Amino acid sequence: MNYLAHLFLAKPTADSQFGNLLGDFRRGVDVTSFSPYVQRGLENHYVVDKFTDQHDLVKEAKTLFHQSRRRYAPVAIDIYFDHLLIKHWARFADQPFSSFCSQRFELLETRLPQMPRTMQHSVGHMITHNWFDDYAREEGIAKAITVVAKRIRFKNDFHKSVDDIASNKAKLESVFLSFLPELIEHVNEKAIEN
Repeated sequence: MNYLAHLFLAKPTADSQFGNLLGDFRRGVDVTSFSPYVQRGLENHYVVDKFTDQHDLVKEAKTLFHQSRRRYAPVAIDIYFDHLLIKHWARFADQPFSSFCSQRFELLETRLPQMPRTMQHSVGHMITHNWFDDYAREEGIAKAITVVAKRIRFKNDFHKSVDDIASNKAKLESVFLSFLPELIEHVNEKAIEN
């Protein structure tokens, strides 16, 4: 899952939000220097990623991508699932989406000084430019995928994942709507942060 989903599946505390995003920035970081609450948030991140990566529905969704892009299909799926979470927000959350974003950004801002440098940069940029506004629009998904493609250090055609998504929107949406409730239930059962 991508940033929005990790924030959604975290507790509404600064340490939990920090920990649940830290999973994407942990390389070379001594996580034992963070509070137990941040570490539990990080563990929740791992639970979410492991469940997602091993789920049959997500594996099926990967096959919808061209063979040459299948290696990076999980990244494209994560980004698109954030879009679908916004689209179907009222099904899964009582709090209005704009209020959720404002609250989460405020919590994350309080932890910016403690974040690893790469995380500070990305999270600061996410807050300043409200990436979720982009994720809410189809063209924003294309933009996000293009940015990721440029970060890959070797020649790739990952940006064409947008075409795979466009050709399989209904199927991907169906997978998402079946998968997310199972993920929420799994996170609640594991109760890492309780």
